[in-house]
Amino acid sequence: MAGGSDLGGTTITTTRRKSLAGKSGWAGLIRNRRIFAIAVFASLGGLLYGYNQGVFSGVLAMTSFDNRMASAVNNTGLKGWLVAILELGAWAGVLMTGYLADKLSRKYTIVLAVVVFCVGVIVQTAAKAPSSIYGGRFVTGLGVGSLSMAVPLYNAEIAPPEVRGSLVALQQLAITFGIMISFWIDYGTNFIGGTGIGQTEAAWRLPLALQLVPAVILGVGILFMPFSPRWLVNQGRDDEALAVLSRARGLPSDSDLVQLEFLEIRAQYLFEKETSETKFPEYQDGSFSSNFKLGFFDYMSLLTNRNLFYRVAVGSLTMFFQQWTGVNAILYYAPSIFKALSLTGNTISLLATGVVGIAMFLATIPAVLWVDQLGRKPVLISGAFLMGTCHIIIAVIVGIFHDSFPSHPAAGWIACTLVWIFSMGFGYSWGPCAWILVAEIWPLSVRGKGLSIAASSNWMNNFIVGEVTPTMLDKLGFGTFVFFGVFSLLGGLFIMFFVPETKGLTLEEMDEVFGSSSELTLDDHQRQQAIYRRLGLIVESQEHFSEKDEDRRRSLAKEEA
Repeated sequence: MAGGSDLGGTTITTTRRKSLAGKSGWAGLIRNRRIFAIAVFASLGGLLYGYNQGVFSGVLAMTSFDNRMASAVNNTGLKGWLVAILELGAWAGVLMTGYLADKLSRKYTIVLAVVVFCVGVIVQTAAKAPSSIYGGRFVTGLGVGSLSMAVPLYNAEIAPPEVRGSLVALQQLAITFGIMISFWIDYGTNFIGGTGIGQTEAAWRLPLALQLVPAVILGVGILFMPFSPRWLVNQGRDDEALAVLSRARGLPSDSDLVQLEFLEIRAQYLFEKETSETKFPEYQDGSFSSNFKLGFFDYMSLLTNRNLFYRVAVGSLTMFFQQWTGVNAILYYAPSIFKALSLTGNTISLLATGVVGIAMFLATIPAVLWVDQLGRKPVLISGAFLMGTCHIIIAVIVGIFHDSFPSHPAAGWIACTLVWIFSMGFGYSWGPCAWILVAEIWPLSVRGKGLSIAASSNWMNNFIVGEVTPTMLDKLGFGTFVFFGVFSLLGGLFIMFFVPETKGLTLEEMDEVFGSSSELTLDDHQRQQAIYRRLGLIVESQEHFSEKDEDRRRSLAKEEA
């Protein structure tokens, strides 16, 4: 609904804002240092997820953990549940976070998620039996799932359009950094008491407990961060929203760029608010019951409104294909996979797993710097085809040498190298860009709920992958890599033919690329037009934006505020 739509006049938002906006990529990040610093701190949530994801891969391979949890570790089905129960908790956490993010704010939802995360970590660290690991990982999953939604949502809403993709990509960079350091911490603690039968339980309890350090830092520090300006507008706190935008951009509150961005947000909010009042006048009393019903109708609109359902399909299927690239099969079971490739010895397999973490982390850095210049689609498509190719070649190697790797060590190392290349392919593409895409495609009024559905798709598919991978490796062998390779290629084709490019658009302009303007009813069109005129975002003549137009817009904006 934002800039570029023909609403009976000339919409000034898009052209004017883009002329005032800064550069994208690294230059844009340098210009918006305050936003960059806030997003880096908030992305500690991603580090928590990445560390938790990676650390358990190494813990599963440790002798002392195997001895303590043998009844679960040595059973293929139960081992899958030991890993996947976290994803099941995360799936539930994401679904609850949609409501909480809108009700409590993005900021306080992050605080709540950290508290839940810490409870789960403590239970895991003190575990004496598999039941405690199951329970602890489920509770930890509730927190991780909530953070996986709340953090990219927060970053997307506080970021300027020209660097939004890079800032949201920091979430994935934080995840890969957490994975990398967890792999190497596992490698180091694996030597506590020796790598064999004498290994002490501190070898696996210590890396689990270390998760509490960044969690506490995030939970306390986020209290000093600003609220999302878009959430503030949604709560009717316009003055605070304008102040946050002003401080974040480092510009006066009456500057053209800050005013235009604020009015874009406000126009989106007013349109959806007035539409809700028109459609559901009986639910506008602010009571819990009415708010619940409005929330329910918001969720239903995601399924019944064709335009919103298109976004649900894009978000959910993007997350589906992200998980079925097999990335978490690699991350969760990397030591077992490397052992199967004849990299014998627990220490060697953990060392090779550590290289996976380094490769993925380093490959994510270019995504942070250049995703807003290259666009989402080229990055996702190239990454999907690269990962699919790696899977197919690994499948051929494993199919030929699966029973003779000891006599063909070079084949094992080639397959190992392809796993590392696969990790790099995911690191620069589907890792960051999938989350960027699903964080930026929703209208303000249903953004939290829409992202919760897309993120829940990620976690449910993550759960299924974690559960079935041990059985697939045991029963299918090289067919496991064929399976993931095919789905990687299908993911690339899906992005190529069904997903629009969203690079450089404001969150409010996203309606245009998803075609909502063509479906607006006459009443909606008139309501939208009236709001834009009221805020001064439409000028009557076809002439270019002028200083007179700017004075008119500012005066109207003050009256509206």
